[in-house]
Amino acid sequence: MTADRIILGIDPGTTIMGYGIIHQRGQQMELVVMGVLKLGKYPNHAIKLKKIFDRTLELIREHKPDELAVEAPFFGKNVQSMLKLGRAQGVAMAAALYADIPIFEYSPRKIKQSITGNGNASKEQVSAMLQTLLHIREQPEFLDATDGLAAAVCHYFQSKKPASSSSFTGWKAFLSQNPDRIS
Repeated sequence: MTADRIILGIDPGTTIMGYGIIHQRGQQMELVVMGVLKLGKYPNHAIKLKKIFDRTLELIREHKPDELAVEAPFFGKNVQSMLKLGRAQGVAMAAALYADIPIFEYSPRKIKQSITGNGNASKEQVSAMLQTLLHIREQPEFLDATDGLAAAVCHYFQSKKPASSSSFTGWKAFLSQNPDRIS
């Protein structure tokens, strides 16, 4: 485990993308920033994806994270929504890969379990626990911000244990670990 690192967490979405950044110093973590990227005003899905890519790169350039923790798309009943969410996650991951930042992917259940001890916790419960852990005074307007932050904090907790998540350090590593995704 690295004693001093910055972790960017992203909760991908095509209406709202949540993000949070923490700075780990030794065993302590502190909130750097959290927020959302509102995408509802863009009618074109491709433009939304470009905005996600651009904002992720901005966050990377501004805060220089050492690692990216991203929430994996969950399997729902609506295949079209799942596809759009996967694309949103993919462009955020592409921005990190472009900047040579290792990526760690966690399921929503794993993130909730890591933060609250309950894999079925509500967004409000996750947000409340993060407020306690990081001494945040107010709950943000959009819980997507704390969802992004939760991905970063989950990674902080999980990296104290043997890795059980997927991680990639660049395009070459991703392709070598996923030969079935090459066409």
